[in-house]
Amino acid sequence: MKEVYLDYAATTPCRPEVSEAMFAHQAAEYANPSSLHRYGQRAKQVLEQSRRKVAALLGATPETLVFTAGGTDSDNLAIQGVVQAAGDGRRHLITTAIEHHAVLHTFQHLEGQGYEVTYLPVDSEGIVKLDALAEALRPDTLLVSVMLANNETGAIQPVAEVARMAQAVGALVHTDAVQAVGKLPVNVEALGVDLLSLTAHKFYGPRGVGVLYMRAGTPVASLRFGGSQERKLCPGTENVAGIVGLTKALELSEQERPAETERLIDLADRLETGIFERVPGVARNGPPVGRRLPHILNMSFGRAEGESLLLMLDSQGIAVSTGSACASGAVDPSHVLLAMGVSRPRATGSLRFSLGKSTSADDIDYTLDVLVRAVETLRAMAPASR
Repeated sequence: MKEVYLDYAATTPCRPEVSEAMFAHQAAEYANPSSLHRYGQRAKQVLEQSRRKVAALLGATPETLVFTAGGTDSDNLAIQGVVQAAGDGRRHLITTAIEHHAVLHTFQHLEGQGYEVTYLPVDSEGIVKLDALAEALRPDTLLVSVMLANNETGAIQPVAEVARMAQAVGALVHTDAVQAVGKLPVNVEALGVDLLSLTAHKFYGPRGVGVLYMRAGTPVASLRFGGSQERKLCPGTENVAGIVGLTKALELSEQERPAETERLIDLADRLETGIFERVPGVARNGPPVGRRLPHILNMSFGRAEGESLLLMLDSQGIAVSTGSACASGAVDPSHVLLAMGVSRPRATGSLRFSLGKSTSADDIDYTLDVLVRAVETLRAMAPASR
């Protein structure tokens, strides 16, 4: 059976070069970077060298970065850290209806703590409505959080414009760039944001390590205690081997991104065109190429359950998703698609295909063949009225 992995938006395999760099560090520089002896100071040197490299790739300065345990950790530290640092000052927060659950659930928690949260709507392509942001901004708005690119549809958000509008009223701006880093050029100065989250396992690095960028002077309170590491914001012994892996993965991704972007666009177009030509009653969820990430394609299949399609494709060695991996246990349709105005039946019949380094034209053609048969089978079993 052919194996085709089309779930790169959920996680990417760790590149061999990254694993080798991590193993080499772990074998040679195993000491605690907080130790004062020469062994610890060598590990500290590796840690700070990694921080400088990552900062340069993001257009930041080293002192504005803290290493975290991943994207969810970075999102929580950014949002809750800003709120706690503000105390009883501004108590109005803004985010969008299509954020990853790491952001949405954090804002929902803060609502329970008495903060007022505005959830911005999006248009039919999943792009945040800037006129709604303009109406929502108030003198007491503390924080605006808008993801850089959506993890289910790939829709790229106008974050630079969001930052300009929000900062005009004195609000801080956070962007969850977890899905975008490694796929789009990401420069914190060009975006104009105050806080930015990323994680290594979305660009062929290890799981369990991420970064939070905080513009100099941005007030962020610690959510955990126990040590002075990472400016006391992420206390505990740093995962230096993981940080080495993150740095290597980001360097390689940025070097290869221009050529890889073109390759992925071609493959995603091959898949989308093939679906439209061979499967009637389908619809794309999200914007066309050029306004979405190059590796993500979200499609709905009329009269075919997305979960059933996923399982049928999996039985033939093809891995896809019905949405965010963090929500894979949910039975409800995607909150992202519903926010776009997609009907519940159409949302229930959706699949996310996300391509990556190992994806080939043969993989796309094989997927199309299996997908066509799976849809035909399910439709033959489904009521005609569906």
